[in-house]
Amino acid sequence: MSTPAPTVAAPHRQALPATISGAATAGIGAAGVALGLAGAFATVPAIGIDWLVPLLGVQLRIDALGGFFMALTGAVAVAVGLYWIGYARHERYGAVPLLGLPTFVATLLAVPAAGSVTTFLLAWELMALTSLVLVLTEQQRAEVRSAALTYAVMTQLGFASLLVGMVVLAAYAGDSFTNTGGLPEQARNTVFVLTLLGFGSKAGLLPLHAWLPRAHPEAPSPVSALLSAAMVSLGIYGIIRVDVVLLGPGPRWWGLTLLIAGGASALYGVLQASVATDLKRLLAYSTTENVGLITLALGAALLFSGAGARDAAAVAAVAALLHLLAHSAFKSLGFLAAGSVLAATGLRDLDRLGGLASRMPGTTMLFGVAALGAAGLPLGAGFVSEWLLIQSLMHARAADDVTLTLVTPLAVGAVALTAGLGVAAMVKAFGIGFLARPRSDAAAAATEAPATMLAGMTLAALPCLMLAVAPGTVGPLLRAALDTLPLPGAAPDVGTFLRLPGLDASMSPGLLATALAAAAVVVLIASRWRASTRPNTATVPLWACGADELSPRMQYTATSFAQPLQQVFDDVLRTDTAVEVTRQAPSSYYVDRIAYRARVADVVEDRWYAPVLRGVAAAAQLVRRAHTGSVHLYLAYGAAGVLIAMLVAR
Repeated sequence: MSTPAPTVAAPHRQALPATISGAATAGIGAAGVALGLAGAFATVPAIGIDWLVPLLGVQLRIDALGGFFMALTGAVAVAVGLYWIGYARHERYGAVPLLGLPTFVATLLAVPAAGSVTTFLLAWELMALTSLVLVLTEQQRAEVRSAALTYAVMTQLGFASLLVGMVVLAAYAGDSFTNTGGLPEQARNTVFVLTLLGFGSKAGLLPLHAWLPRAHPEAPSPVSALLSAAMVSLGIYGIIRVDVVLLGPGPRWWGLTLLIAGGASALYGVLQASVATDLKRLLAYSTTENVGLITLALGAALLFSGAGARDAAAVAAVAALLHLLAHSAFKSLGFLAAGSVLAATGLRDLDRLGGLASRMPGTTMLFGVAALGAAGLPLGAGFVSEWLLIQSLMHARAADDVTLTLVTPLAVGAVALTAGLGVAAMVKAFGIGFLARPRSDAAAAATEAPATMLAGMTLAALPCLMLAVAPGTVGPLLRAALDTLPLPGAAPDVGTFLRLPGLDASMSPGLLATALAAAAVVVLIASRWRASTRPNTATVPLWACGADELSPRMQYTATSFAQPLQQVFDDVLRTDTAVEVTRQAPSSYYVDRIAYRARVADVVEDRWYAPVLRGVAAAAQLVRRAHTGSVHLYLAYGAAGVLIAMLVAR
């Protein structure tokens, strides 16, 4: 897929603004990391700015949970800001995205720092608006405008649900984020459902995920990294802050709802990622997958806590928080690497890429780190958190609890299937996109990314390696955030050895990495020794089934790689395939060309959203008839509205 870059400024005029914008983004992110760590490990004074917003003002308060998410968001912003310097120079963006990126980071940091309901809603809406502006960076393309429209509608519908839920909460508990006294059970359930819909739409949970595979591919890649690694994480923050901490502990069906929504999102997201051929669309669906795993872990923690399996609940909660960190690290790196490929080739289509390993070795290696983390394999950033989640599900002991007896095996199966398909999706992205031979002239002419872009990706890769080999580094931060959750239980010791309290399981990722490195060294030494002891042999050309030289037509494409999965899961994916055969005239026995087309649509969007959109359009046509242009009729509408409001208030 080709995406022409905008040309709004000369390169020499673009260098200084891009540098300032990237430095400002990284600086704001570094400040967020510092404030977040201070809030997690110390006491940060609350700040009230009464004059900024009429009547209620702005209240800022950073506790351990908010500090955890501020540090996460700020770390992503530092890497993105450094990367943005080289990327913005290449793409030559105008003033709006250059100013919008640091503004967006500031609004992202304001959400977990909000100390009141009104401040939170204000920061949330500012975050949505600034992100929409950045999605519209290349608005001259029709695909971008369509994606921005979908994103705007989804985010505003989610905000409407969130607004109603928070108003109900504030009506009983006031504007504070620390008091829920006097909230009746029915009101708590109402707030839970409404806020879960609002936060779930921002997090990309099924079926509210439709904006991710549209907005992420069309936004600039650094913006995509912030959307997927930071803004989506704040959707999880909202669920934890409001539904778990503020309203909890709630009835058991809350945890069951989160577990089911998370499992469905993980499975659907990874299925779509495994058959996607657009690199950034694949990463967007991978976000739905990983957010689903995080939500499943949160639901499991609530469910286990309510059933009395407190140690398993604490392990599941740590798995959720650790996977949140891992996802932010490897997904930001993945989108930044995809941006480097897009900047070098102008392509996102995996079917037309390939051969980048020799032309972009640095980007290839860094994307490999991201793919390994997303696959959840050992030495990958996501391995430890997924292992913790599996252990909590397998060792949740509640012999007399029928719900756990039925749910936990299904959850284990969902996580295992998600992990397996995740490996297939990342093997396809890395193997088809970066290895083998180039399948287009643009891929054959690719060159390595500039130094600042490589530096930004390297900075994002460091936490991936740290979480894969030494997750104990973030142990204190995890414990500080875990202490804010209403989950009584002993937290696992995230150190050199991962020891799970009350569960018969332990593991050391550091020793595992050492063993694999030692095995690799032994194999290398043995191969060198064998080569030195063997007699000299002549070099002969590779036998290629009678062909003189391998060509790109002899290797798998992303479409052919995913074709077996499309057949297996055809009932879910509903793949639209067609084979077009062009024959040579005048004989019908000689085939000139065979074309295969496969289109995998988003079934949820086609089956659920399309009827709703048609209904909304029909309702809009009915409402349109009421707008006659008569002032007297409009005054009557206003009087009727006031009367209805008075009756409702009464």
